[in-house]
Amino acid sequence: MAERVVLIGCGGIGSQLAGPLVRYLSSRPEPRPLLVLVDGDAFEAGNLTRQACAVGDLGTNKAEALARVARSAGLAVQVVAEFMTGANVGHVVREGDLVLLAVDNHPTRALVDRHVATLSDATLISGGNDETDGNVQLVRRRAGWSVDGHLVEIHPEIGEADGDRAPGVDGCLAHVVERPQLLATNLMVASAMLSCLWRLLERGSVPYSEVYLDTVQCAMRSRSWFRVPAGAQ
Repeated sequence: MAERVVLIGCGGIGSQLAGPLVRYLSSRPEPRPLLVLVDGDAFEAGNLTRQACAVGDLGTNKAEALARVARSAGLAVQVVAEFMTGANVGHVVREGDLVLLAVDNHPTRALVDRHVATLSDATLISGGNDETDGNVQLVRRRAGWSVDGHLVEIHPEIGEADGDRAPGVDGCLAHVVERPQLLATNLMVASAMLSCLWRLLERGSVPYSEVYLDTVQCAMRSRSWFRVPAGAQ
């Protein structure tokens, strides 16, 4: 198992994922991974309708608030109360990490994805949603090889948005939200991300590279784009 599990984004999807993730990780045999929680934002009153925060968390950094839950379950936790930028991504995401990317903007996705592409071994599980539909992508780097391809290759719109904001701008405010995010969709995406993580850790592999989900139809479907290294049979 990876020595570090890094959750980037502790808002709509990330806060819903954090509770089940903590329960799962704390139930695994030791040595358990270090849980790294990353977010530069604070919980606000408007977050109560779709994010897993209590009234007592209002005004508190999101990563720090979720860290209290993880520590109470006995997990070792590191808080990075910052937004992802080109200046800190190399410090936050390291060789061997298992990264859960739960942000709501393409520039941050592109930033993390391109950094992961420079690592020899790392795993990235990225989740996002747009009102009633969402998706989860799996990116695996193994011995310097990209098993699944990368977000900016499979979804060009992610790479094209990379220059939409200056480094250091609040990731949650990078784009004006054109459509509302729904609690039900956030929960479905968080569940799909946890399922992907579970399959990796318990079975050692995942038979897909992406999952699409539809809250209205209560449906999910997966697809794969596994690569074969040059010269391999």
